[in-house]
Amino acid sequence: MEMYDKLTKKDIALMEAELEDRRLNIRPKIIEEVKRTRAFGDLSENYEYKAAKQEQRKNDSRVRYLQNMIKTAQIIDEDTASAPEGTVKLYDKVTLWLPEDEEEMEIQIVSTVRIQPDAGFISIESPLGRAVLGKRVGQTVHVSVDADYGYDVEIRAVEQADDDGTAPLMPY
Repeated sequence: MEMYDKLTKKDIALMEAELEDRRLNIRPKIIEEVKRTRAFGDLSENYEYKAAKQEQRKNDSRVRYLQNMIKTAQIIDEDTASAPEGTVKLYDKVTLWLPEDEEEMEIQIVSTVRIQPDAGFISIESPLGRAVLGKRVGQTVHVSVDADYGYDVEIRAVEQADDDGTAPLMPY
């Protein structure tokens, strides 16, 4: 069974913009740098040339990654008007209480290519994202991390939000 990343139209637009920038701006600069450094002579000891070639491979790899993500994406609707009022939806900001740690935590539910756990951007595909999606303020939900471990969180607040672009595309 193939897995497809669930992406929004905005995710796709961000990826297409990066792809265009990599093709039209970054790639030509790298090719020029490869040509310039190749002229330095002995390639076996030419660090600048090796670095330029490495940068070229990295850029080409990112281009292939973006093309593949766009090609295989499952487009999800980020219009949450159809979701029941007061329930956690994509891009909402959610305040959670973790009784186990006796602390509060704020997260924002994002698509799979915009995750950044340290900044509070949690994927709809993650155990936490799946557990709170569609739930309401006041509900306590169980987050199953794996077959042996899980924890409870209480939803304390839900702030309806849209994709404001602050969650960047993941590097990979």
